[in-house]
Amino acid sequence: MTRTEWQQLAERFLADAKALLDARRWSAAYYLAGYAVECGLKACVVARVAAAPELIFEDKKFSEKCWTHSPADLVKVAGLEEDRVAEVAANPAFKKNWDVVLGWSEQARYNTVPHDKARRLYGAITHRTNGVLSWIRARW
Repeated sequence: MTRTEWQQLAERFLADAKALLDARRWSAAYYLAGYAVECGLKACVVARVAAAPELIFEDKKFSEKCWTHSPADLVKVAGLEEDRVAEVAANPAFKKNWDVVLGWSEQARYNTVPHDKARRLYGAITHRTNGVLSWIRARW
């Protein structure tokens, strides 16, 4: 997939999560909201590789590391860990939102998620100034 396709998928999953929240489908909304973050970070990975293709030869397991759903791991593969650490240190609101996102896992597809948890994740992702996806968009 291209960087643009990952970006579009992130935006589509986010819009779907909002529609599911509005329909009171908490578990599905939670699940898709997390995937929006994953796809956004994968767009960042593609941008990193496009800027420095030699990366794939520096670590023969680089592409394997991309096959994860973990936001924490994807930030590292995207080369954004230093930026994330700096943002968390400087911005308590972003830190709070990032911590909420870290609670998400693709395993959520098997869980029943209450409305407050789904709304909290969506808010952590979409907050206009301190949202995780805003931070990702600035780097994709």
